[in-house]
Amino acid sequence: MTELAEGYATAARLIDEADGLVICAGAGMGVDSGLPDFRGPGGFWQAYPALGRARIRFEEIASPAAFRRDPELAWGFYGHRLNLYRTTVPHEGFRLLLELAASMPRGGFVYTSNVDGHFQRAGFSEQRIVECHGSIHHLQCLEHCTEAIWSAADFVPEVDVAECRMVSAMPRCPDCGALVRPAILMFSDWDWAEGRTRIQTVRLNPWLAQVERPVVIEIGAGSAIATVRAFAHGLDTPLIRINPTEWQVPHRRDVGLAVGAREGIAGIVRALAGGENSTGLGV
Repeated sequence: MTELAEGYATAARLIDEADGLVICAGAGMGVDSGLPDFRGPGGFWQAYPALGRARIRFEEIASPAAFRRDPELAWGFYGHRLNLYRTTVPHEGFRLLLELAASMPRGGFVYTSNVDGHFQRAGFSEQRIVECHGSIHHLQCLEHCTEAIWSAADFVPEVDVAECRMVSAMPRCPDCGALVRPAILMFSDWDWAEGRTRIQTVRLNPWLAQVERPVVIEIGAGSAIATVRAFAHGLDTPLIRINPTEWQVPHRRDVGLAVGAREGIAGIVRALAGGENSTGLGV
């Protein structure tokens, strides 16, 4: 048996022993759907060549200061991302995770730093998701005149993709008329309206309290921005880590799978289907 096959077998055993599934997902979860993960300046600038020509790093454009300094450029970046996330179809791994969670006695809960809303699009209940960095599908006032956030459903940005600039009208706060920004936790951000994420977290805690034997599947969560990894480690429960580059795990009980999201999830499901306690999930 190969090392990867042994890893899948161990992951299947951990899942068979669990009564609840905690899905911890970082940017690597969306790569198989065709989304960029902004790994390093080179990858980011390849996805956004206009920012590359200007030598603007991800940390600089993903900041409230960028909206004040150059709102057309900042909304060009975020408007493109909003349009991209709306049109991209979540990959098959989302469905497999949804079915796997449904097979557990206590079901599952998602904790993700991704702002794309793809877990909801894939069928996960809004009541079972924590978006720890917010959601691009919600908006807030740049000047934080209130704690209010609202849906971006009616906002359709027109973007000059080549120049990474929004060419349609700037969105304005309905209360004070200031510029609007995505309700996302950015770099050097002291004004994020975090109320929605706080409510999501309040829902998570009672669920965790009732799960007796949780297992964590952590997918595509790196150490550069370690919010998801820190949460997963803090649960102090068996961990299955799917990550092609940072797959190492902290404990002997855990398993690391050095593969991408879709491949790793499908491999676990195949191992479960071949075991004695088959879940009946299909790949």
